[in-house]
Amino acid sequence: MTDVHSHASEIDPPSDEDVQRLIQAAISARDHAYAPHSHFYVGAALLTHDGRIVEGCNVENASYSLTQCAERTAVCTAVAGGYRMFHAVAIASIGGAMPCGACRQVLAEFGSDLYVYTIDVIDGDQQMRRLSELLPDAFSTSDIPKR
Repeated sequence: MTDVHSHASEIDPPSDEDVQRLIQAAISARDHAYAPHSHFYVGAALLTHDGRIVEGCNVENASYSLTQCAERTAVCTAVAGGYRMFHAVAIASIGGAMPCGACRQVLAEFGSDLYVYTIDVIDGDQQMRRLSELLPDAFSTSDIPKR
């Protein structure tokens, strides 16, 4: 199996065309969000290393701790589809929220230096950061003792 962490710093930024496709997919995914409690609708889209886009949205639960964030929904969908290496993620919300800590850790499992794009769906403001900036010194498989 390929070690997804070994390729993290080698990836080039996605093309402008791929970034626009990714952003549009995240905005579209937001339309499917289930957020009857907070009314905070979030869409996410992952760009795989072969150029495919996998979408996800947040799915709330009355028991808030069971809520699934959009980023983790996208990761789970991608993994279920056989993908393990991601190039970038886009997250669309009001205000352009950054991924939460749990989502940062889940994303880091598949590459600590992903490109992270956030989009404010109200004013169109976009930001880009590397995941390693958002989660420096992430816990990884190298932290687990070998047996």
